[in-house]
Amino acid sequence: MRRKVFVTRRLPAEVLDFIAANCELRIWDQEDIPVPRALLEQEIADVDGLFCLITENIDRELLRRAQHLKVISNMAVGFNNIDIQAATQQGILVTNTPGVLTETTADLTFALLLATARRLAEASNVLRSGDWKTWSPMMLTGQDIFGATLGIIGMGRIGEAVAKRGKGFSMDVLYCNRTRKRDVEETLGVRYAELEQLLRESDFVCVLAPYTSETKGLIGKKELALMKSSAILINTARGGIVDEQALYEALKSGEIWAAGLDVFETEPIPLEHPLLQLPNVVAIPHIGSASIKTRTAMAQMAANHLVQGVTGRIPQHIVNRGVLKG
Repeated sequence: MRRKVFVTRRLPAEVLDFIAANCELRIWDQEDIPVPRALLEQEIADVDGLFCLITENIDRELLRRAQHLKVISNMAVGFNNIDIQAATQQGILVTNTPGVLTETTADLTFALLLATARRLAEASNVLRSGDWKTWSPMMLTGQDIFGATLGIIGMGRIGEAVAKRGKGFSMDVLYCNRTRKRDVEETLGVRYAELEQLLRESDFVCVLAPYTSETKGLIGKKELALMKSSAILINTARGGIVDEQALYEALKSGEIWAAGLDVFETEPIPLEHPLLQLPNVVAIPHIGSASIKTRTAMAQMAANHLVQGVTGRIPQHIVNRGVLKG
């Protein structure tokens, strides 16, 4: 019997063809509109597998409706959009897509760092608006990257990849992590620091930690006050790790120099949000892994997990391995 699966967004044709060849495929066939909650509630009650994105809130209430669900395949590294405890209690496997997006996200993180430090968005707007009248010695001057101190919060795969890029710019790299990684210190030439030391010493602070109960609100008013007035905060992890109101106040008052943000507490971020009114904020719409090659690879990996999960095989990347013991 072919297992029923529901896919919550349009995917590359070759990925959908693969799923359809192995399962009875149902899909919300839209590119830019999230699946309506009512339809998701209807579909989850009947399918064996769910392919979802971070835009879907797979909460306990929704999971209670699932009658046959064996696997939730999340096309993302993070999985804070899913109630893992509820899924585990119901014996539902949850999978994610780590590794495949590491280098692409590291590229974007460093690109955002460069763009923020050198005020590229501001400079482009000055040119396009016709405000560029002449060359001026101090016009649009920014911060140097080469030889500066880079602080990385969260030394996972992406953190290590960003550290390598920082070393290419002769940066002094500090990191803090839940566990110290002496092997990484040796191979990459980075230094471990407690969070407060990292914030005080860094010219650039990159937030790359996963979103958990421990990291929620990790960077708030107290932490921002520790940073240099010339420092730049970069967040390509998850929005809830940084207190946005505290960040706005720190940027507005000049407590820190600028911020580059790819993620926000609410996505899409409302256009009237105070952070978007500041010239020293470079804001982009959660495109950390957005290269054609990487997004296609993520979709294929998630599709593999989906098919494996509904056909009784063990997917490669399982978030809640405790389900297997049950």
